[in-house]
Amino acid sequence: MLDLTAGNVGLMLLAAGGAGVVDAIVGGGGLIMVPALFGLFPQAVPATLLGTNKAAAIGGTAWSAWQYARRVRLPSRRLMGAMVAALVGSGLGAWLATRAPASAFRMALPVVLSAVWIYTLWRKDLGHTHEPTWAPHVEAWWAAVLGATVGLYDGLFGPGTGSFFVFALVRGLGWDFLHASAAAKRLNVATNLAALALFIPNGHVVWALALPMAVANVLGSTLGTRLALRHGAGFVRVVFLVVVGALILKTAWDAWRGLLPPG
Repeated sequence: MLDLTAGNVGLMLLAAGGAGVVDAIVGGGGLIMVPALFGLFPQAVPATLLGTNKAAAIGGTAWSAWQYARRVRLPSRRLMGAMVAALVGSGLGAWLATRAPASAFRMALPVVLSAVWIYTLWRKDLGHTHEPTWAPHVEAWWAAVLGATVGLYDGLFGPGTGSFFVFALVRGLGWDFLHASAAAKRLNVATNLAALALFIPNGHVVWALALPMAVANVLGSTLGTRLALRHGAGFVRVVFLVVVGALILKTAWDAWRGLLPPG
């Protein structure tokens, strides 16, 4: 069990609120919540911390998706196939994670994120205008492929999933950052559901912490969504670069620590 002192719970509520703000704009809320959980509860089983994180985060993600849906028009029917593909991909990835070491992903992730960051910075026009590249039926297939691919990654490893969804939709489908972020929330709900389908039956969610964290995450998500809708695609692009930059530093540090000899 987790040591749920008033201080620990209070710090996790602050982390969940901040994660909700960041995640609603461009993804990457796990960059805040997961390290906070592992830092405050170092003796806990990792799967329990990850399950508690997913249970808390899905509330904010779903709430953000609903808020975006009221203001940003999305091709809901075409996205439905992508959501199903993301759910299946995430479930398959979670199954593979029990059989494949994560060390290779840990080493490669900062390199991949750096390429995404440099490309986005270099292409200053990327994601500023919403100009879908493909015909509707082709876009539906591409969206499903992107959903399955990033969903597989989320189940297998996970860090930066929301940001990968945003980048894939901007680069692959020609969407702007605002539409991509709105769609990414729906896809993220699907991948989180797939993960929780494994975590909950195995008792890897501490509901006494996850539920108040979910409330804080929803409040943060409300603020983040309003900021994104008010300031538009350019603002989301800037936040994307900041969050991905932070992910690069965090994942590079984790990879480097993994290379250090024990002791």
